[in-house]
Amino acid sequence: MFSFVRIACCAPELRVAEISFNHSRIEDAIHDASGCGASIILFPELSLTAYTCGDLFHQDALLDQARCSIVALASSSIRHSAIVVFGAPLLIDSRLFNCAIVIGAGQILGIVPKLHLPNSQEFYEARWFCAGSHLPEGFVVELGGREVPVGNDLLFYTSEFCFAIELCEDLWSVEPPSGQQALAGAEILLNLSASNEVLGKAGYRRSLVTQQSARCLAAYAYASAGPGESTTDLVFSGHCMIAENGQLLVESDRFSFASKSVTADVDVGRLRHERQRNSSFSSGNRRGQFRRISCPSAGVAIPVLGSLRPNSRTPFVPTDASDRSATCREVISIQATGLMKRIRHTNARRLVLGLSGGLDSTLALLVCIHALDLLRRQRSDILAATLPGPGSTLRTQNNAERLATLLGTDSVTIPVSDAVDQHLRIVGHSPETRDTVYENVQARERTQILMTLANRHDGLVVGTGDLSESALGWCTYNGDHMSMYHVNCSIPKTLVRYLIEWAAESLFEGSVAVVLRDICATPISPELLPPTFAGDIAQMTEDIVGPYELHDYFLYHMVRLGSPPEKILYLAEIAFAEAYDLATIKKWLELFIRRFFSQQFKRSAVPDGPKVGSVALSPRGDWRMPSDACADSWLAWCSK
Repeated sequence: MFSFVRIACCAPELRVAEISFNHSRIEDAIHDASGCGASIILFPELSLTAYTCGDLFHQDALLDQARCSIVALASSSIRHSAIVVFGAPLLIDSRLFNCAIVIGAGQILGIVPKLHLPNSQEFYEARWFCAGSHLPEGFVVELGGREVPVGNDLLFYTSEFCFAIELCEDLWSVEPPSGQQALAGAEILLNLSASNEVLGKAGYRRSLVTQQSARCLAAYAYASAGPGESTTDLVFSGHCMIAENGQLLVESDRFSFASKSVTADVDVGRLRHERQRNSSFSSGNRRGQFRRISCPSAGVAIPVLGSLRPNSRTPFVPTDASDRSATCREVISIQATGLMKRIRHTNARRLVLGLSGGLDSTLALLVCIHALDLLRRQRSDILAATLPGPGSTLRTQNNAERLATLLGTDSVTIPVSDAVDQHLRIVGHSPETRDTVYENVQARERTQILMTLANRHDGLVVGTGDLSESALGWCTYNGDHMSMYHVNCSIPKTLVRYLIEWAAESLFEGSVAVVLRDICATPISPELLPPTFAGDIAQMTEDIVGPYELHDYFLYHMVRLGSPPEKILYLAEIAFAEAYDLATIKKWLELFIRRFFSQQFKRSAVPDGPKVGSVALSPRGDWRMPSDACADSWLAWCSK
């Protein structure tokens, strides 16, 4: 269900060449990991004997006992549903191979020999082992009473996922086998390793794992030998990691003599979506043939509260506070650079924007200021127009006017209430009828004034609406929907607030920071209905269309990850367990889907603007969707 697979990477306590002890610790780790619902359990390279046996690998006593232990571990695997992969030396036709052994359902399912043998500096593997390339194609070996496929051409698959294996140095090679394995269909890549520790190596190793998972659009699980290995010349740390498409999901502590393990749920459905939409992957050059080894179903993990994978409530907002400043500066720099190019190309003398005292126009103003600062132009080249109408409050109007003054821009206040009344009378609509006509007239009057100001001042109208509003169609067609350059077009509402809060903390101080914080604290509203008797905002956007934090979550999972509504609902219930009940989440998800489909025509006619994050809805960029597409298949879950 939902295509999650739970993987455990284990670095068990071990003793060099004491197979009975190592066998016991491997069985203990299997018991613990399978009890936690792991579908795949991965152990380090040569974990059955230890990696550092040296010339003991040439001793029949060691190899014979290892062979018996392999068969015994396979036999005992009938007691659980997991697929287990561990390392062992295996003598085949008088040649010794460093192998990954795959077992499950009481059987040895396949054997993968190491392809690249390190034989320089501290490594001497060619002294004992032969490379897997020495085996002929289609090779099998008799082991445990049955013929077992052996080779580097094995893909293992169940009804839920496909995985493949490489060993340690294979990942460090110029062309890791995992590249071709991924192109052949492997969604999960497993690496049994014995990587020693030297200063700085852990970071490089981590980078290799995460980058290979990104390059292969795969999950990559890595288990390395621990401190129980011989320390005659080297130290091993038991470094275990699981990454998914460039993101490190989990990582173990290092240098523990006790058995250690890490567990994560990888999203195979997400990986399939990434591969489907990635033209470089789909056109990749597949070389060679792979044997597909059918494995018993290992079960698929169903996440529960506290799921073993990241599930941020705000997927567009950085979770690492230490990177906050760098991230925010980069976002605004991308926006400003796009605007700077447009200014240079059009030779615009002024930037014109409507400043409402809300989040979106505030961010647009900050971007305009950054762009002009970089161009070494005066901030008075910005014309910030405050356009109070029938629904404007003193709070937002004052914040807009004060911010424009404090930041040194040129500003003008032009009330639009009279123009709105006149417009309504012309079309025969009563100003007392507070419907969509009444609201949209205000937005279009404002846009008309901004366009006229731009013509008068040889300027360029800077758009202020954000990605969340575009997804919901929460804008007036040919009103606030339109501009000459749209700097916020790929910035979702949750990120807009985050950026302004950061600006108040890091870029400004004093009165400017005070105004920015008050803007962040102001309820989100289009202010198209008259204020309350007390002068407060009467029209709350999130009361009408739902919380933006939910809609941004829905948007990310639907557009970026291609998740079906049932999966989005399930994950949202986990992420927002302390904020909303299931009925509330379901209500707003249904509204999101209905509006997302019905409002596509607005996105089909959006102005130019820069893509900043991983999601954009421009028809010239990430999202090409017919305006008359039907939402029935996405809404079928509502009746369940």
